[in-house]
Amino acid sequence: MNPTQELVHNFQELLGQVPEFMQPFILVLAAAVPFLEGEAGAMIGVVGGLNPVLAAAAAAVGNFASVALVVLVTARARTAVTSRVDARAESAAAAAAGTATLVTVPAAKPESKGRLRFKRWLVRFGVPGASILGPLAIPTQFTASILVAGGTSRRWVLLWQGVAIVLWTTITTVLVWSALRFVAGV
Repeated sequence: MNPTQELVHNFQELLGQVPEFMQPFILVLAAAVPFLEGEAGAMIGVVGGLNPVLAAAAAAVGNFASVALVVLVTARARTAVTSRVDARAESAAAAAAGTATLVTVPAAKPESKGRLRFKRWLVRFGVPGASILGPLAIPTQFTASILVAGGTSRRWVLLWQGVAIVLWTTITTVLVWSALRFVAGV
């Protein structure tokens, strides 16, 4: 047995100590972690000896669940911030008209280089491109949060994040399964 086969065998024995019905739930939890996501979750499952389809499905579900939570929280935060800004603007307008007390409105900050770069990227590739290419640079949770905070529809972000998660998890699962089967001989 070569070192790779021995490592995989030992990992499978370790995962075998967990009850079989709990193994997919472990992948769901692993995939919910930013930077691990569906790709690493599926990889853990396949190397651990789970059915590749089950491993990919569990990892994709975990990743999507965490992205959905981030999108909902970010959307609520955006609504709260925009409502507050609108209320301040109305107070300032009323104060200027002389019908209310004086309220100071902070000057708008210039946009950062990163935000400007992201906006150009979003204009160039749109939400589908940002969602599909995003995992190459940053976790899907971060990409989704940036898109929703920028004003993109929650449904549109969730749709394209779901497509990206399924796509990248499937690609990773197939590559890991193929490498284990045909290269490592496990």
